Amino acid sequence: MTYKIIGDSCLDLTEDMKKDPTFQMIPLTLQVGSAQVVDDETFDQKRFIEMVKACPECPKTACPSPETFKAAFEEAEAEAVFVITLSSHLSGSYNSAAVAKKLYEEEMTEKGMAEQAKKVAVIDSLSASSGELNIALFIQNLCDSGLEFDEVVEKTLAYRDGMNTYFVLESLDTLRKNGRLSGLQAFFATALNIKPVMGADTGTIIKLDQARGMNKALQRMCDIAVKEVVDAAGKIAVVCHVNNPERAEYVKDELAKRVGFKKIVVTNAAGVATVYANDGGIVLAV
Repeated sequence: MTYKIIGDSCLDLTEDMKKDPTFQMIPLTLQVGSAQVVDDETFDQKRFIEMVKACPECPKTACPSPETFKAAFEEAEAEAVFVITLSSHLSGSYNSAAVAKKLYEEEMTEKGMAEQAKKVAVIDSLSASSGELNIALFIQNLCDSGLEFDEVVEKTLAYRDGMNTYFVLESLDTLRKNGRLSGLQAFFATALNIKPVMGADTGTIIKLDQARGMNKALQRMCDIAVKEVVDAAGKIAVVCHVNNPERAEYVKDELAKRVGFKKIVVTNAAGVATVYANDGGIVLAV
């Protein structure tokens, strides 16, 4: 089975994966004041961070249109298309991709070409960033192992439901201002250099713990992740950073001290994760 893996632009691909035609990102649009930035291969992270710091307004994101996803399905040179999106609790990206799938299948049926239509699976990651990439790597491994489409989808959904996402950020202000957090959680993050360790509960952001200072919070995040992981030797851990590779390597080393993962992948954030995780943020998915 030939396949393509398509994600919205919170699928934070590694540099090598960006060069692999198996993968494709459908960009969200980022808004900073009156400026609009397309979150594609032209995204300049350092320049964008400076734009955000200079703008008094909170940055926002807009999900891709169904037509953009549909065009990607039509153009994909593959028998199967797997689409991975941001958590439907955080973005309209999943709904947009689901509408695109429906439109594509209806159009192929109307043309009398239903049997020639590509098989399309739209997967709500119930996560973001590292979580989307972790799922993409899992799908790639299943497809390369020769599994059929339905079995890949079934195993991927089970894997997603067993995956956990964690993050520690310098600031939770963007999440709070965009309605993703309560004001109380954001307050604790700024008081006395307390850094919360955040996680996800079926796609909704929750607070797991807190520590004083960034390094202690990252250590605590690793403690929680290792405690919750099942079969670490068979799992990939993905660490995504926003403009701070040294911090990501620190987390990689801390994880490796605690347990032997199959692999630990480090990647840099594209635009969406840069908006919400802010400069220096770390997102971990296991």
